Amino acid sequence: RMQPEATTVNEDFILLAHDMVTPAQCASIIERFKASSGVVPGRVGGGLMPDLKDSRDLSITGEAAWRDVESIFNAALMRALLQYVRRYPFCLIAPLMLQTPHGGNRLTADSVAAMDDAALGPILQYVFRPGTVNIQHYLADRGGYPYWHCELYPRHADADTLHRWLLWTIYLNDNFADGETEFLYQQRKIVPRTGSLVIAPTAFTHTHRGNRPRGGDKYIATSWILFQRAEQLFPASPG
Repeated sequence: RMQPEATTVNEDFILLAHDMVTPAQCASIIERFKASSGVVPGRVGGGLMPDLKDSRDLSITGEAAWRDVESIFNAALMRALLQYVRRYPFCLIAPLMLQTPHGGNRLTADSVAAMDDAALGPILQYVFRPGTVNIQHYLADRGGYPYWHCELYPRHADADTLHRWLLWTIYLNDNFADGETEFLYQQRKIVPRTGSLVIAPTAFTHTHRGNRPRGGDKYIATSWILFQRAEQLFPASPG
């Protein structure tokens, strides 16, 4: 007769890291967003659908005027991603049979835990890449993303949406009520706090929505952590 498992791990695979961007940086980014001429109505995977998502968005990736802000976000993301991988090492080692470049030893949860940031960081940069960063503005008592959705889907011809592994959001302000990021199956609401960063998986298991802010506008930055494309992870052998 099979014996029951000795231990049960109850995890929701959501990481909330506080103070990843300073309040002063957040306030400055919001003011720059307000002054930008590139803000457009927010879109979902299927296009412009304000009944599903009512927001004003600005894509900053590749924009020279926003390079410093993108660097701030990516630096915060790397610090949080290091925390995430240490907590959930199989998000790195389960999809890929990674091994060290010289000794040829396969990575394990124990070996990941033993690495310092200087050793683990380059591995994360080899396996993952940052997605397009969007700053989003939700108007008080009107804006939101109330539709239950996930971030992994086969939409575009280049299949980049299928490379999305983790989602992330940085809260740029918190002077409003409600406005949580709510995860359906985990029955968890992430309350916005200025400078905090949340990471979670992109698949249907982490179906989520953005609740409407009350009494004040809500500003966030959001994107994904994607796998590097296969031709980089698995280069063809010469000859």
